[in-house]
Amino acid sequence: MKSLALIFMFSAGLVSAQQTIQLPEGQSSPKANLEEVSWIEGHWQGEAFGGIADEIWSAPMGNSMMFVFRMMKDGKVSFYESGHIQQLDDSIILQLKHFDGNMKGWEERDETIDFKLVKLEPNKVFFEGLTMEKIADDQMNVWVLIEEGGKQEEILFAYKRVN
Repeated sequence: MKSLALIFMFSAGLVSAQQTIQLPEGQSSPKANLEEVSWIEGHWQGEAFGGIADEIWSAPMGNSMMFVFRMMKDGKVSFYESGHIQQLDDSIILQLKHFDGNMKGWEERDETIDFKLVKLEPNKVFFEGLTMEKIADDQMNVWVLIEEGGKQEEILFAYKRVN
């Protein structure tokens, strides 16, 4: 699982796919603010990679929406993510760090995985290699572009709101 996520981190900015898109070279992220993605707030759970994906997002506060994520398989945590969507000047960016099940960081101390904003639609936000869409008040889809064995594909996290 760790190698799959690591491969994703390095490949996310390379190509476009069906649900995820990339920012054209030389183009800046469009104007946006956190209120436009505040629908992400909540506790979400779904299945992915043969396990349970659990994600909790805070309300916008202090120029950010923080989140924690855990991937569980066979009753054990495979890995965690911690991060935020941050207001950065007149746009937003999603940044995260990975940790194994024992909280050992994958990235270097000062390194984050950054997903620049590409496009914003009502109930849908496109970051480079990661797209989030509100399907209903209790349902959200997240597509993540990954690469494994030289093949690139989008993985769907079909979440239901827990609370």
